[in-house]
Amino acid sequence: MTSYLDATVPSRSEHLWRYTPWSRVHPGNVKTIPEADTAVFKSEDFSLRQGTRQPLATTDIARIFLNEILETTTMVDCDGKEGHVHIHAGGHAVAAHLHFSCTTSSRVVIHLHGEADWFGLALTGNVRANAQLSVGIINELSADSVMVRVDDWSVHRDAQFELATLSMGGHRNKSDIRSTLEGSNASLKQFIAVHGHGTRHDDHHIEIHHQQPHTNSHLLLNAACDDRSHSIGTGALTIDDVAQHTNAGQVFRNLLLSPSSRAEAIPELEVLANEVAAAHGAASAPINQEQLHYLMSRGLSKQEATSMIVEGFLIDSFTGLDSDFVRDAIQTRLTVHLECQLLG
Repeated sequence: MTSYLDATVPSRSEHLWRYTPWSRVHPGNVKTIPEADTAVFKSEDFSLRQGTRQPLATTDIARIFLNEILETTTMVDCDGKEGHVHIHAGGHAVAAHLHFSCTTSSRVVIHLHGEADWFGLALTGNVRANAQLSVGIINELSADSVMVRVDDWSVHRDAQFELATLSMGGHRNKSDIRSTLEGSNASLKQFIAVHGHGTRHDDHHIEIHHQQPHTNSHLLLNAACDDRSHSIGTGALTIDDVAQHTNAGQVFRNLLLSPSSRAEAIPELEVLANEVAAAHGAASAPINQEQLHYLMSRGLSKQEATSMIVEGFLIDSFTGLDSDFVRDAIQTRLTVHLECQLLG
């Protein structure tokens, strides 16, 4: 296994680290490996079992680094269940690795909270043949926290996987989310909503790899950026030459609420098969002034009208979720957050 101290620190010329260099999300000097505590897990719905650390793929600097500081892997017994998992990150540097193996069906909502200076999170999972797994992640970390998140998911034959992320917390977030459709008729739906406020920096890199024929994937990222926040969404969709009859698409939409806010949207496709449907799109725009005027003419203040538009835009990110349980949990936390953030 590659050692972190022997690894080369990536330059900003690399696609993955173009907008958020590794030095900005490392918990200290990039030439050091600090000690990290293990995050605290709590769930009343699932059995959580700490086991021997399961090594992550050594495909990039973040995974290599987490391999060095993680001490255990927490296994989630989720088959046939639905519920919540809370991860509390407190202290200077904290790390956690959560692993799922789903053979039937399950719906899980993961809540991230705490005031850690730095939080490293690894999420891995296997969605076995014919299984159905829906996972929601709600980031409500402290406004001063830095988070590095890496995901590695495998979706097998005839399996269905949904992955939804609501990102509202943390000061600087770097997420590298990778999913591989390893079996024929595998399906992936991925939804991300970002609320940028203050000086939040939120960078999502999503890789989806179709390795077998008759597979489907859909990615939607909606980011609403206010104040001086910055959202980045990069998507890398790969369809192998044997993955004929694949249907895949990715859409990035940015709503700019302030002249000082910024948003980047970079979808990329590598299609090696010839009988596929592959599409991508990206758009950025300020609030529609006609919509704002219409709501204000109905008695709403400008602040209330703006809040309603932002809420509708972000909630729309999750309308494609099949799991009512995950969708309702995410929408509830989003509504509470926006009421506090936009309406005080």
